Amino acid sequence: MSNALIVHKAHLPTSLLSVRAAQYVRMSTDRQQYSIQNQAAVIAAYAHAHNLTLVRTYKDEGESGLLLKNRTGLLQLLEDVEGNQADFGHLLVYDVSRWGRFQDVDESAHYEFLCRRAGIKVSYCAEQFENDGSMLASIVKNIKRVMAAEYSRELSAKVYAGQCRYARLGFKPCGRAGYGLVRELVDEKMQTRRVMKKGERKYILTDHIRVRPGDPMEIAVVRWIFQRFLEIRSETVIAWQLNQKGLVSSTGAQWTRAAVGTILRNESYIGNLIFNRKSQKLRQAAVKNPPEQWIRTEGCIEPIVDREVFFKVRQIIAERRVDLSEEEMLVRLRKTLLKEGRLTPAIIDRTPGLPCSATCQIHFGNFRNLYRLLGYVPKRNYEFLDSRPVWSKLRSKLVEQAATAIKAAGGRISSGGWSNCLRVNGAAGLSVRAARWCPGQKPTHAPYWSIEREACLPDGWIAAIRLAEHNKAILDYVLLPTDGKVKRTIRFSEAVRTRRGILRFKSAKGLIQAITRRLVASRTTLRARPARPGRQKTSRSKVRQSRR
Repeated sequence: MSNALIVHKAHLPTSLLSVRAAQYVRMSTDRQQYSIQNQAAVIAAYAHAHNLTLVRTYKDEGESGLLLKNRTGLLQLLEDVEGNQADFGHLLVYDVSRWGRFQDVDESAHYEFLCRRAGIKVSYCAEQFENDGSMLASIVKNIKRVMAAEYSRELSAKVYAGQCRYARLGFKPCGRAGYGLVRELVDEKMQTRRVMKKGERKYILTDHIRVRPGDPMEIAVVRWIFQRFLEIRSETVIAWQLNQKGLVSSTGAQWTRAAVGTILRNESYIGNLIFNRKSQKLRQAAVKNPPEQWIRTEGCIEPIVDREVFFKVRQIIAERRVDLSEEEMLVRLRKTLLKEGRLTPAIIDRTPGLPCSATCQIHFGNFRNLYRLLGYVPKRNYEFLDSRPVWSKLRSKLVEQAATAIKAAGGRISSGGWSNCLRVNGAAGLSVRAARWCPGQKPTHAPYWSIEREACLPDGWIAAIRLAEHNKAILDYVLLPTDGKVKRTIRFSEAVRTRRGILRFKSAKGLIQAITRRLVASRTTLRARPARPGRQKTSRSKVRQSRR
């Protein structure tokens, strides 16, 4: 009975779909003429002229058109179209470039094809041609896609050249200032306007950003770091001492060896501005540039560290670095293994004369390969790494089953660009994970299960595939709530599971039914729940009160 009250959008009459339209609008920061309001005005005029009713808007505001990632509006549009959830027969777009300025011109054509395959007609409201599938329309669209991609390439080259020119003049084109430093906005007469906040950009072309010393306390910390390094020559100890004092780094996190090393290598503290260490064009992966391509402008920042101290620190770091062959690395690692009796990343990092653990991973792939080459068998069992591809496929399959069940119950889902995560009705989230079996710390201790948080964990629920002993088979399934703020790893034993009330299911079917009840059905049963026998009057009164 409750299902009869759910209106399935994809099952609307064809005559009704033919007069319903959705609009997709996108604005980056390149040109004001493409503002959301201007696009919406042109689309509204087009809809009025063609007797169409706008019923839905998909919007990406302030997002670049180079990549699909982070464009939630377009992602939601494609999910609705492919999931047969679109309740419209027309899609109105300002022009061809609003799909995106993709460097692969076939990408925007693919997204238009997905809409047409679903029976949705795509119209470009500001273009001078009719998107009727003719040869002329196909040629013009392809030319405009190429022009959009070329515009991005030309703009990227111009922006990069401008940044290099301003860097040579001593201004900070982009990026953070660094610990103890601030970005200061100045006008064309070099008069100070204000100190820039984190993530803030300048908006007037004649204004520029320069770097100057900031908080006196942070400046004192920077000087202490340099002096302390000359005494103990250990970034790890310095980071530990800073954390003991309750100080935080420029990112607001605790100090690490890498964070201290970044300060010791930063020439900004002696007045030099260095630009173009890395370059990232057209939203591609960042590339490290050779030192001869760096732009170094000296004396443009007020120094806060003595040059003699800085170059003493640099010399110590340079002398400490030793380029070793892989054969020599293995020899030194074997000596350390014999001395310590075991080998871990922590031992490698604190032992003088050894490459850091990150370097070992780069050279040998991972620590399992390194241990195999050394003939070392660690106490920890790493066999679960071999099973990861299998559990990854099972997780993806469970996500598909949950998505199908949620859609069938009338729920609206989106991924938001996450892997093995679903957002239901724009609110609660569902994360699918694998709970890995781990033996107890001692033979007498009970085993426990570990769930890795990974990159994201939205508020809502975690559905986990609980693995059996040695992670060779599926034991059962568990469902537990989360506020999105849990630690990197969630651990629980069977006793803890019972005490915390973590739900357990023998099959995936039971798990999916529970997920559907909690994320979808609970919102519809209040409106569609039949009255219980013998309590009809009370139930109806409650419904009337809720409606009031």
